[in-house]
Amino acid sequence: MDTTSSGTILFRNTMRIAEGHLDGFRRAISQAVAFTQDHGPQLMVEVFIDEERMLAHSFQLYRDSEAIRAHWRLSDPYIREVMEHCAVQHFEVFGEPDHDIIAALKTPGGESFPFTVSPRLAGFNRLAQL
Repeated sequence: MDTTSSGTILFRNTMRIAEGHLDGFRRAISQAVAFTQDHGPQLMVEVFIDEERMLAHSFQLYRDSEAIRAHWRLSDPYIREVMEHCAVQHFEVFGEPDHDIIAALKTPGGESFPFTVSPRLAGFNRLAQL
């Protein structure tokens, strides 16, 4: 078994929900996830919320960089609606996306947000068995 080659990429997005926007955020993120479940290329999407600290954490797993590009093309209106209710506090990329994906990690308005990239060291997945 090869434990060092995998094109999968995991995103972890930590979002600060704006004061007074909790209900709008919940509605927008639920619509975005429903759309993605029906039409998106992600292998997995999970969103968790910490109401006390007004933070949300989104995890998205992709097969490769092309799947990320497809997601961005399909989901732009939903992403923009979610961003009306929050701001990216930190964005983490696990894996090795193409250079153009890294260059494109900007908010819809074009300003950068803080992000890190951690290349894969070792591991495995059972996605082919699904």
